[in-house]
Order: sequence, then structure tokens, then C-alpha cells
Amino acid sequence: MGETKKCVVWDLDNTVWDGVLLEGDELTVRPGVREALRTLDGRGILHSVVSRNEPEPALARLAELGLADYFLAPRIGWGTKSQAIRDIAAELGIATDSFVFVDDDPYERAEVAHVLPEVLCVDAADVPTLVERAELSPAHITAEARDRRRMYQASARRKQAEEEFEGPQESFLASLGMRLRIIPAREQDLRRAEELTVRTHQLNATGRTYSYAELDALRTSSTHQLLVAELTDRFGPYGVIGLALVETGKEAWTVRLLLMSCRVLSRGIGAIMVNHLRRRARAAGCPLYADFVRTDRNRMMYIAYRLGGFTEVGQDGDVLSLRADDDSIPPLPDYVELLTDED
Repeated sequence: MGETKKCVVWDLDNTVWDGVLLEGDELTVRPGVREALRTLDGRGILHSVVSRNEPEPALARLAELGLADYFLAPRIGWGTKSQAIRDIAAELGIATDSFVFVDDDPYERAEVAHVLPEVLCVDAADVPTLVERAELSPAHITAEARDRRRMYQASARRKQAEEEFEGPQESFLASLGMRLRIIPAREQDLRRAEELTVRTHQLNATGRTYSYAELDALRTSSTHQLLVAELTDRFGPYGVIGLALVETGKEAWTVRLLLMSCRVLSRGIGAIMVNHLRRRARAAGCPLYADFVRTDRNRMMYIAYRLGGFTEVGQDGDVLSLRADDDSIPPLPDYVELLTDED
């Protein structure tokens, strides 16, 4: 089946609706569009817009049709659609190879396919069967998936609040009232944990994926700890945004997997999770090691480890071994409350 795509980007004229807005046509939603938007949204697939139109009337028409709330980070204007997709990817924090582009115009599809060959381009005529595509059919649908759009909308409100905030970054973070909960994974967390390993590429320290059955076995293993991290703030829940798998040997602990959602990259959550693992290992009287496997996207995780006091101590094939130093562990930042299984 391949990797599930994360975002469908729609043209408007003769794609979302029949007719051309600027020509004054009577616009009606094309067959299959509402069903596709609703069904894919329920699967955790995001939607956006790239259209050659004037922004205000186009957005107003989407609102009149009851569709505007589905579309995140719309790009409506006169630039190339490939650049617009790049801009959407940057705003949402999603790699362009996770995108599907739907347009009725063969030229526009060809332009995007030429500049961004990793984007799946689909003819608008195929919209009635869009929900049947394997790339848009995740094996499992978690609670986080069903609420993903609303979480991104909350993230947009956070971003706006941050841009309007006058003062240092830590003061803004303190204003969010963040609560981070790091606890052993429960059975009900496993679908989301599996989803995170499949969907998370940029902030995955090893790039490894794990199935539900593998995670369930590790959750109950006497030689491993599988931890999930949940984050909330005054704008609402982020959901489960982090996962750590630690092999707990008698002589040493090793972080076999550490990943987190790109939505929390600017919140300092990576460093907090790393330091939490260091504290747990120290309490057990063991040094802490970590696996790191370089991919074309995960350099930020290497930086998170290095900033967290880890240094390189060896390599086995493509697996780099890092070890946490014995220096004092930084205290928890004042701007976040940490809850653990020990609380």
C-alpha cells in the first residue's frame, strides 16, 4: 500500500466546484467533493487549497458552500502551484512527498509533477473514487487522526498569538499553560503509537517503524519501557505527540526509538523528553545510551540529542551510538508542567 498521504491540496474552479468564479458562473459543488472532504477528514487526512483566484471572493464562496472550515493554509493567488504547495508544506510542517494535488487542468498537474515529482497528482475527474485510493486509506484511524484538522486549527491560533505577543519567547511559552504528560503506553495508546512511527519522519531518531503487535509486545516486556507523551495548553490538546522506547538492561539503558510530532518542535519538548529519560536512567543507576540512524530528514533529532548532553561513542553499521554525559541534568523549564507515572 505504501505510505499514507497526509494532505490533499485542491484547485477550486472546475475541481471543487463546477464553473469559474471570476467569470461570474453559478458555482455548485462537484459530485463526490463533499463526500471526499468529509471522509478523508475523518481519516486524519488534511485538506488545503491552491487556486488562481482573488483570495477574498474565493474564500467567501467556500464559506457560502459550507466548505471553508475543511481547508488549512489556503494559497489563493497568481503564483505557480508548485511553489504554493511548498508554502503549504512549510506552514503545516509536512514534507511535500506526503501531498496529493487535485486539479482539472493537465498543465497545472504537469507543472507540479515536474517541479515536485514526489507529489501525487490526480485529475479532478477522478474525485468520485478518491477515497478508495490506497494512499489515502490508513490501516487504522485513531482518535488523534479524527481530530487532526482541529488540532492544526488550534495550532494556527497559537501561531497567531505568538506573532502578536510582545516579549521574549519564554514569556510566550509561559502564557500557554503547557502540561506535558509522559507515561507508560497503555493498550489504547498503541494505534496512535503505531501511527506516529509510520507518519513521523523529520523527528524520528532512527526512522524505524513498529507495528501494533510489536509495540504491544514491547509495552509488556520486562526489559523495555514504552513511553508516550501527551501535551495540552490553553488552546486545547495536541494529543499524543511523542514516543520513546527504552531497552532497560541491568548494566545500561538504551533509547531504541525517540520521536515526536513536528507540531511541538518549537516548544522545547524534545529536550524535556530527553532529560526525562536521563533522570529515569539515573534513578535506576544506569548510564543512558541512544541509537541514532541518519536519514535525509532527521538531523533535528541528532541536534536534540547533542543539546541534551549526548556524545558519539561508537557505530554499528548505520546505527550511531550516543551516550549521555554524567553532568547535571538541566531542570524542567518554568513554562511547562510535567506529569509522569510517578505523580
